[in-house]
Amino acid sequence: MSGDGETAPITQVVPTGWRTRLDLRPHLARVRGSAIAIVQIVVAATAAWAFAHYVVGHPAPLLAATVTISSLGLVRDARPRRVLETVIGMLVGILVAEGFVVVVGPGWWQLALALAATLFVARFLSPYPPFAIMAGVQASIVMSLPASQPFSRLVDGIVGGIAALVVTALIPRNPRREEARDGHAVFAAAEDAARTIVQALRRGDPLRATRGLEKARAIAPRIDEWRASLDSGLAVAGFSPWLRPQRAELRRHHTVLQSMDFATRNLRVVARRAVYLCDDGERRPVPADLLAELMRAAGLIGDSLDDISMQPVAREAVRAVAARLDPAAIIPDGTQSELNLVTALRPLAVDLLTATGVSGDEARAVLPRV
Repeated sequence: MSGDGETAPITQVVPTGWRTRLDLRPHLARVRGSAIAIVQIVVAATAAWAFAHYVVGHPAPLLAATVTISSLGLVRDARPRRVLETVIGMLVGILVAEGFVVVVGPGWWQLALALAATLFVARFLSPYPPFAIMAGVQASIVMSLPASQPFSRLVDGIVGGIAALVVTALIPRNPRREEARDGHAVFAAAEDAARTIVQALRRGDPLRATRGLEKARAIAPRIDEWRASLDSGLAVAGFSPWLRPQRAELRRHHTVLQSMDFATRNLRVVARRAVYLCDDGERRPVPADLLAELMRAAGLIGDSLDDISMQPVAREAVRAVAARLDPAAIIPDGTQSELNLVTALRPLAVDLLTATGVSGDEARAVLPRV
């Protein structure tokens, strides 16, 4: 947390020019982040095609590869259930189209009927829109390409789906990397918002207080991203035998996430009260210092995501602030609005304590009676 002399800019300089456009670091980071997914797709698609061609005996098992590639994809959410749902959607499209080929043969009007039937069936089976689209794409491929024997392409699709699930288990994407990055993004955003609020209180700056509230409100999407990557990581770790030792750590992070969700909501309450207080332009260093201390402790909680030994250090840091949060004792001559602001820090401190592994009852017991 910055001191009073360090001023966070309300606006930021956005780099422009040819140097920025030629910066390869974002491109390389994108490739590095997708490396495991690319390996998964290459291995699974090649294995599925080879099995369908050399073992099953299909001369051109296109769907074995396309089903594998589409079901794995490069998306962040690589949980087995999502992969399985995608596979089922594509198999539905293949099955319906194969039935039309057997009954009425190929052709433009047959394609229209098969595609309509596939989309209706897929929408009936799943509320997930991409499920129907995947089914429709595979149905179009089946209706457009010749087959040596009935339902041979359904076999190719099943082979591709199995290959995708096997590779998900045996060559899993590292769930810790993405969820830890998303977790640190939440803590960074919370620190940024709190820093702005602290500066607003120290300076009596209503404009900066409003900016702090905007930053606090912007944390919610980052919480959602962290929750999605954590849920995906827990699912992959439960499915892959290689990643099962990571489940305990991921569950600990999930506890931190739940507490930080509540903490960031309470930070928004603090920000709204700071906006109200700063309207008169008066400096309020005492609540500013309390919030700064709390968020320094929150930074230690963020460090504990990578190093569990930091968890007790963070716990004691939050506890030291929480034990002093008696509004009347801290600001004996304060206005009701100032007392309300200090009071709003109490639930924030409780949430941060629970993020360190303390139960809710134990965390509330740390607060002085008011």
